[in-house]
Amino acid sequence: MLKEFKDFAMKGNVLDMAIGIIMGGAFGKIIDSLVADVIMPPIGLILGGLNFRDLFVTLKEGATFASLDAAQKAGAPVIAWGNWVTTVINFLIVAWVMFMLVKGMNAAKKEEAAAPAPAATPPTELLLGEIRDLLKSR
Repeated sequence: MLKEFKDFAMKGNVLDMAIGIIMGGAFGKIIDSLVADVIMPPIGLILGGLNFRDLFVTLKEGATFASLDAAQKAGAPVIAWGNWVTTVINFLIVAWVMFMLVKGMNAAKKEEAAAPAPAATPPTELLLGEIRDLLKSR
């Protein structure tokens, strides 16, 4: 059973998948930082100094909080729609990058397919005919 597991784990597809998952996790953190630290601050500034992380709706009537953190620490039920907007922007960036990656891979495959194919091997009948002719000439 241990040998079977080793054979399974050492197959190329499993290793490729593991590497892809690890790289995807790291890429996700980069995108999170890009959106939270680079994209959203200028958007917030344009919208009058708005911090998207603090955009929320308190579901408890009459309760007001200065920030989302304060509301969550108080245990108030909230809809953190600012975080949702940030997450949607993260998704759109990741989806765009994946689209461009797949598009590039498809273009590379088309170029590879368009490359001239190696000379086709002669059909069996042609080879047999040549052998027959060689034997006749002897």
